[in-house]
Amino acid sequence: MNTMKTIRVACAVIQFGPLILAVQRSASMSLPLKWEFPGGKIEAGEDVAEGIIREIREELNLDIHITHYLEPVFHQYPDVRIALFPVLALSTGGVLKLIEHQDFKLLRPAELRQLDWAEADLPIVDWLMQAPTQFFIPD
Repeated sequence: MNTMKTIRVACAVIQFGPLILAVQRSASMSLPLKWEFPGGKIEAGEDVAEGIIREIREELNLDIHITHYLEPVFHQYPDVRIALFPVLALSTGGVLKLIEHQDFKLLRPAELRQLDWAEADLPIVDWLMQAPTQFFIPD
């Protein structure tokens, strides 16, 4: 019997004009040096919106406005099961400051596959590369 707990995590696809923010995990984090959409664990009593807004403030010093909720991604890593709740969001304030991550890039959707992504984020990358243009801000 598998008693592995599922961790609820939210992530944000943050748009800066036509570009999307990707962040690189530090060498000391689990999944070291992998790229991901920023976010974190949803705390007890929080919904997805509350959790992702808090996490982005804590980890990146940014304020965001959620524009769309994407389909959840369920992924089994060797040691943990993730229920990932992605959102599309716009940056509405703050100055980007990396608190936990080691690097960031702003990329167009077509450029996202150039990075070495955490496996749970790959379905989101694939969706973004095929997403209808109405989800994105034009140049």
